[in-house]
Amino acid sequence: MPGKKLKLSPLKALRQAKTRTARNKKVISNLKFLEKKFKKSLSLKDGAKTKELFQSIQKALDQAAQKKIIKLNNARRKKSRLAKSIQKSLKG
Repeated sequence: MPGKKLKLSPLKALRQAKTRTARNKKVISNLKFLEKKFKKSLSLKDGAKTKELFQSIQKALDQAAQKKIIKLNNARRKKSRLAKSIQKSLKG
C-alpha cells in the first residue's frame, strides 16, 4: 500500500486525551487533598476551620461533577457523608 496517507485525527485525539487526563488528575488530587485536610480538622475538633473546609470541598465537588470529572451521584454521596461526619463530631 505505497500511496496510503497518514491519518492525523487519531493523533490529535491522543493528544487531547493526554491533556484531559492530566487536567482531570489535577482536579482529583486536589479533591483528595481537601478531604484529608477536612478529616484532620475534624479530628482536631476545630469547628470553624472544618465548616470552612466543608464549603470549599462542596464547591470543588460540584465543579468536578459539572465538568463530568466525577459522576454527579458520587459528588452528592461524598457531600452527604462529609456533612454527616460534621454533625457527628459536633454532637460528640
